[in-house]
Amino acid sequence: MSSDETREQPSIEHDPTLAWEPAAAPDSGDSPSKVSGAFAWALTVENGPQHGLTYVLGPGNTIAGRGGDCAIFLADVTVSREHVRFSVDANGLSMTDLGSTNGVYVNGERKDAGALTEGDDLMIGKFHLRVSRGHG
Repeated sequence: MSSDETREQPSIEHDPTLAWEPAAAPDSGDSPSKVSGAFAWALTVENGPQHGLTYVLGPGNTIAGRGGDCAIFLADVTVSREHVRFSVDANGLSMTDLGSTNGVYVNGERKDAGALTEGDDLMIGKFHLRVSRGHG
């Protein structure tokens, strides 16, 4: 048996989250902050993977991440498996970072938690999303 065969293999996490520092959010021009429909809040992917996709947020909690059981699936290694929790209640929309590697940036500033308002820009990994209010 060769010495290569007797060495133990190091333990490597399967599919680790990669660290990534976002650049300033690009100017999205005249992108509307309203999405038609009878709902309270939504997140629209402004650029990056899944550009144009809109996630409607119902009452209660919604988890976003790259884990297969997340309601908002953001498939990129810069996104943690359970990255952020969005909460919709009588007070409006808020977010809480779930200990992600790369954090959540709200209007260019890294935030652990806080209220979100219509038109806010979010960076979750490489995903740039805009907070929208429904009407109808």
